[in-house]
Amino acid sequence: MGHFAKVVNGTVTQVIVAEPEFFDTFVDSSPGEWIQTSYNTYGGEHRLGGTPLRKNYAGIGYTYDKTKDAFIPPKPFPSWTINEDTCLWDCPVAYPTDGKLYNWNEATQAWDEVTPGQ
Repeated sequence: MGHFAKVVNGTVTQVIVAEPEFFDTFVDSSPGEWIQTSYNTYGGEHRLGGTPLRKNYAGIGYTYDKTKDAFIPPKPFPSWTINEDTCLWDCPVAYPTDGKLYNWNEATQAWDEVTPGQ
C-alpha cells in the first residue's frame, strides 16, 4: 500500500491509501498534484528504520514545499520557527522534562502546567 497526498496551491487537501499499481483508478482529475507520502516518516526519520520520504507524513492542511521536497505541518503559534532539518516547528522554549503535562501559552511565551480535572 502507498499513501498519497493531493496538493492544491501548495496545501494538502486530501490523503488516500492506494496500491501503487491501481493508483490511477483512485485519483480524480481536478486541479492539483498527487504526491506520495510515507506513513512512517516523521521529522526526516523513518520510524521503522527505512528510508524517510518528504520529511513528514502529509496531513490535510499541511504545506508541501517543493524546494525542500517536504510536507510541513501548520504553524501552531506565531512565535514558533521552522526547523530546516526536520521541517517541524520548534518552540522558543524547550518543553519541560519533569514528566508533567503542559500547554504552550503564546501570551507569556511559557509552558503552563496542565492540572487534571481543570
